[in-house]
Amino acid sequence: MSTTTPPVAADAPQSPPRAYTPEEKRHRVFSIMAASSGNLVEWFDFYVYAFAALYFAPAFFPQSDPTAQLLNTAGVFAAGFLMRPIGGWLFGRIADRYGRKTSMLISVTMMCAGSLVIACLPTYAAIGAWAPFLLLVCRLFQGLSVGGEYGTTATYMSEVALRGQRGFFSSFQYVTLIGGQLLAVLVIVVLETVLSEAELKAWGWRIPFVIGAISAVVALMLRRTLHETQTDAARKNEEAGTMAGLFRHHKAAFFTVLGYTAGGSLIFYTFTTYMQKYLVNTVGLPIKTTSYVMTGALFLYMCMQPVFGALSDRIGRRNNMLLFGALGALGTVPILTALQHVTSPVAAFALIVVALAIVSFYTSISGIVKAEMFPPEVRALGVGLAYAVANAIFGGSAEYVALGLKSLGHESAFFWYVTAMMVVAFFVSLRLPRQASYLHHDH
Repeated sequence: MSTTTPPVAADAPQSPPRAYTPEEKRHRVFSIMAASSGNLVEWFDFYVYAFAALYFAPAFFPQSDPTAQLLNTAGVFAAGFLMRPIGGWLFGRIADRYGRKTSMLISVTMMCAGSLVIACLPTYAAIGAWAPFLLLVCRLFQGLSVGGEYGTTATYMSEVALRGQRGFFSSFQYVTLIGGQLLAVLVIVVLETVLSEAELKAWGWRIPFVIGAISAVVALMLRRTLHETQTDAARKNEEAGTMAGLFRHHKAAFFTVLGYTAGGSLIFYTFTTYMQKYLVNTVGLPIKTTSYVMTGALFLYMCMQPVFGALSDRIGRRNNMLLFGALGALGTVPILTALQHVTSPVAAFALIVVALAIVSFYTSISGIVKAEMFPPEVRALGVGLAYAVANAIFGGSAEYVALGLKSLGHESAFFWYVTAMMVVAFFVSLRLPRQASYLHHDH
């Protein structure tokens, strides 16, 4: 006989939830800061690889060695697509069976180790094909780590956030995710200012990875102070963190999350990572101007997250998601079409900010809207795995689909592809309950 906690009883209060004491509020806010700081470091380390690759790639992947080139291709594929779903499953299982804190400590430690080893790696000239192979291994570690980071952090921040303000506080997961990307860009820009291109290619590229490793140690120390939100009863449940427990009792919730995350990941990558290439290749803006436009837009996007998260506390997560799906479906084609014809960087900036405001209806509550769908014994697994699978298939492929359709002369087909996924997100969001089944009160 299954001992799985019944859905309603899993989080149902026995009495009206009590008010927080000032000390409890301070403790919870500190926990949010500590968890999100680790999230920032994770994403800084993950993004800095992409930004620094221009300088270190020749040291590891010489054009004259086809084996090294194949390893380069395999490493990018494996880290970006294969390892994230594996990380979502692995760390979701750890978080549900052994605790959120344990999972977050392992995750940030792995990212720290990956960055530190990359910073110290000998080049191809020193150890031959072992250099790109070891770089690949480090990247696999980082891909596994960041794949597991999202689900566990989203779960922890949702559980520890103040009742009635969970949308606001859990939005800081995306604040730090975007902040990690912006900090990675900033570090590279500073290095480009103080070092020559030759110095960056010789040794300067190692500096961001050292910074990432040191920052990860600080995040590790902060995360060690966190208290555990997973109860002993939930951890000891025989189906805690298991695929059987997830799909036997919460299959509908899993596919609902998968459905709207597919659209959310696709439109997020469309207006963040792909947009820089779109502004250069399609709009025709200079590369440097595009960097300024996207840096400014991403900064505003980061600042939007708490605003839209707080809105969800007022109007409800379901309404946020319905607005996201509807506005995304109605606005994607007009915005991307208008961008094709702009000549002013200011106009491009304004259009992108409007698009990112629409995306913010989803990203600000991305973690909490998923966490509210699952009981504590499978929450991290349900959140992490659904996100990782949808993100790998739809988010990770956004750029390739867009560029592929452009090369075939059907660039506008990509606009309609994103729109179709927004329609899917809208209809899937209709399945969301008006009152969340879980996490609507303290544990």
